Amino acid sequence: MSQMNIDATVDQLGDDFDVQGAAASRKKGFIGLAAAIAIAAGGYGAYYYFIGSRYVTTDNAYTAAEIAEVTPAVGGIVQAVNVVDTQHVKKGDVLVQLDDTDAKLALAQAEADYGMAKRRVRSYLANDEGLAAQVKAREADEKQAQARLAAAQADFSKAKVDLTRREALVKSGSVSGEELTNARNGLVQAEANLNAAKAAAAQAMANRLSTIGSKKANAAQIVDTTVETNPEVRLAQARLEQAKVDLARTVIKAPVDGVVAKRQVQVGQRVQIGAPLVSVVPLQNVHVDANFKEVELRDVKMGQPVEVTADLYGDKVVYHGVVSGLSGGTGSVFSMIPAQNATGNWIKVVQRLPVRITLDKHELEARPLQVGLSMEATIDTSKAETHDAVAEYAAPSSARQG
Repeated sequence: MSQMNIDATVDQLGDDFDVQGAAASRKKGFIGLAAAIAIAAGGYGAYYYFIGSRYVTTDNAYTAAEIAEVTPAVGGIVQAVNVVDTQHVKKGDVLVQLDDTDAKLALAQAEADYGMAKRRVRSYLANDEGLAAQVKAREADEKQAQARLAAAQADFSKAKVDLTRREALVKSGSVSGEELTNARNGLVQAEANLNAAKAAAAQAMANRLSTIGSKKANAAQIVDTTVETNPEVRLAQARLEQAKVDLARTVIKAPVDGVVAKRQVQVGQRVQIGAPLVSVVPLQNVHVDANFKEVELRDVKMGQPVEVTADLYGDKVVYHGVVSGLSGGTGSVFSMIPAQNATGNWIKVVQRLPVRITLDKHELEARPLQVGLSMEATIDTSKAETHDAVAEYAAPSSARQG
């Protein structure tokens, strides 16, 4: 095509193009676009103000439960293990049986000690009566010794007077030397008898006081008590009860309903007190710990409704629950190495605070959740704080816990 023909064609098109119409069309397009943007912005603003601002959502949430750690209260050799991991158990089911030979021997010894203690206390009661009779006998012996002492004193006084009289008469020759000698010998004999009577009286008094002391010592062991309430009997009875408890503890039972996990015990193994044997997870009491950012918790309150989904079942299965509590500290505070915020090189990091969510028990029964599953939680913060909702959700679970 020649240059002349091209120029002719361009001139013809320029004559046909309506410049004013194109400008009007562009103006209408821009107005429509602006209107669409305004409508979209208004719609989003209205959605956020009336709906979106009410909810806070996080996928940093996981299921948890108050796991029951089963540990032995007595040591011994494992005789039987009746459960395996993943097995469902009821509260009171026997999990582990320890060898009870030592416990039975200890119980037999405690029963024997209890019987001996009762017999010993009965002997205290019998001795009290016998010692009371002995006190009376010793009092009679003391009176008899005092009477003998009085007689010896009288004989000594009489012998002394006789000797004095004979010594006065010997000068006049009225008394022979033999009589004087007999009088002197009589005085010596009377003095010896007096000393013997004094010793006997002292011995009788000591015997009486010793018997009274024995009676008091025996009475101290039975005062204000009976055979059953005596401290010795009660101590032996307590040891007997402890032996019975130790024997019963050789049978280790499930503390709650749940699923067995982390079985760490084998038959024949010797276990010590407090050693972990089995964990029981109460799936009927599973809750969710949702870790929200601190800036998202401004309007979160107790009792607000929550919708939760699990990665296990997908978004189509929605669990309902309520906010039942907020943790006392962020995760970083309870970490093994807490953050040192007083150092010079400080960088602010948004913290997360665990929020406990109690789930509806009926929904848990329909679709159980295991511990540690990933969840997504959405809290409706428009609701007012209420503790009744927490009680309504938590009471059935705690009743199931037993």
